[in-house]
Amino acid sequence: MPHIFESDVVAAILRHMNVDHADDNFLIARAFATASDLKITDAVMTDLDGHSGVWQITRAGIPEELRVPWPGGPIDERAAVRREIVALYDVACEKLGIEPRPH
Repeated sequence: MPHIFESDVVAAILRHMNVDHADDNFLIARAFATASDLKITDAVMTDLDGHSGVWQITRAGIPEELRVPWPGGPIDERAAVRREIVALYDVACEKLGIEPRPH
């Protein structure tokens, strides 16, 4: 069973990701979503737990859920969420051939 973070913690992280890192959400979605001829037009982080982050991505106006496991494995501390999202960003950049910005 994955660790479930307190709802206020999840809300704060989602707000931060969707307001301050909207481009990173899109980058992560492009890198980890299943291949498709349909372009991803939107990506919003909607949830997270100790095993993964969850995004709603949109292709051709149709929303779908994208669940991406944390690269370092399961987590159970709030501070680890940042580390794992940064790791997802770095892996996404690598997969897409994009130079990551410094952290």
